[in-house]
Amino acid sequence: MVQYDYLVVGAGLFGATFAYETAKRGKRVKVVEKRSHIAGNIYTKKVDGIQVHEYGAHIFHTSDKAIWEYVNQFAEFNRYTNSPVANYKGEMYNLPFNMNTFNKMWGVRTPKEAMAKINEQRAEMDGKEPQNLEEQAISLIGRDIYEKLIKGYTEKQWGQKATELPAFIIRRLPVRLTYDNNYFNDLYQGIPMGGYTQIVEKMLASDLIDVELGVDFFDQQDEYLANFPKIVFTGMIDQFFNYELGELEYRSLHFETEELDEDNYQGNAVVNYTDAETPYTRIIEHKHFEFGKGDEGKTIITREYPADWKRGDEPYYPVNNQRNNALYQQYTELAGQKAPNVIFGGRLGQYKYYNMDQVIKAALTTVAEEFDK
Repeated sequence: MVQYDYLVVGAGLFGATFAYETAKRGKRVKVVEKRSHIAGNIYTKKVDGIQVHEYGAHIFHTSDKAIWEYVNQFAEFNRYTNSPVANYKGEMYNLPFNMNTFNKMWGVRTPKEAMAKINEQRAEMDGKEPQNLEEQAISLIGRDIYEKLIKGYTEKQWGQKATELPAFIIRRLPVRLTYDNNYFNDLYQGIPMGGYTQIVEKMLASDLIDVELGVDFFDQQDEYLANFPKIVFTGMIDQFFNYELGELEYRSLHFETEELDEDNYQGNAVVNYTDAETPYTRIIEHKHFEFGKGDEGKTIITREYPADWKRGDEPYYPVNNQRNNALYQQYTELAGQKAPNVIFGGRLGQYKYYNMDQVIKAALTTVAEEFDK
């Protein structure tokens, strides 16, 4: 019997980073993963010469130079810049909201004209405290952009009417008075050439790491807890405790991927559909993440549908409202009492919407807390 120092539950980015750093310190690690593949939601698979993002678009971006240098150990990144386009009933707008958006919306040409129009539109909320997401959005950007580019998309994303969503969900909106379509302000941005899966493959390649796929932790939970001195758990913290304090809320996603016999379907990697009538929120055309690379006459597209989450569904992101955040805090207190040898990590274990760079940083912070005491 191999004696392991750690069991890592989940072969996504948090679990793989922790396992990699732990093995570097000479510890033996076993990784169990419920899915049939490693890399979690950043998993990519080559189809028709195209790296397909199986679980939605993933663009790596960060302003943290140390994290950028860290991830570049495992892959070479291209210079991809995220510049999504919004389709509102056939009208095409640049995102984030910038001078191209304002010119298309109102015909304005200068930043001064754009701000005058935005202020004119925001005036309907003068003197009022926003009571819901709709009012908050109008107070920030005005009704025209809210109606065409925010309302339908947001209601599909959250599965609720904007008038029923709390105002704090939209604390601010990116408004750029330049003709710059780059969605992110981060210093570093790109896509790993050859896909994301290679990153996790290299992290887990140590002789001190054993990986088992298709293994559900909950089928052997008691045995794992008894036999491993330390466990890193990256699944849902409420499920770990069999929902004994109640369910946390999550949003799920459904993907429909299609192979097309054409070179170029939509001319952009990401097109958001912001009207209420279109049931999906966006279409991803994967080959544009690598500047059209792929087999001639072929392209792969994915339609992304938000969905309510229920037990048994894949949870994609937490619903961080006040009720859920308070319940999560109760679960962390319960973890300290009942599971002192378990480290909870990642989006689901820490119930936090992390970007990829934040996942890596959180994992490295956890490693430091574990080993550099």
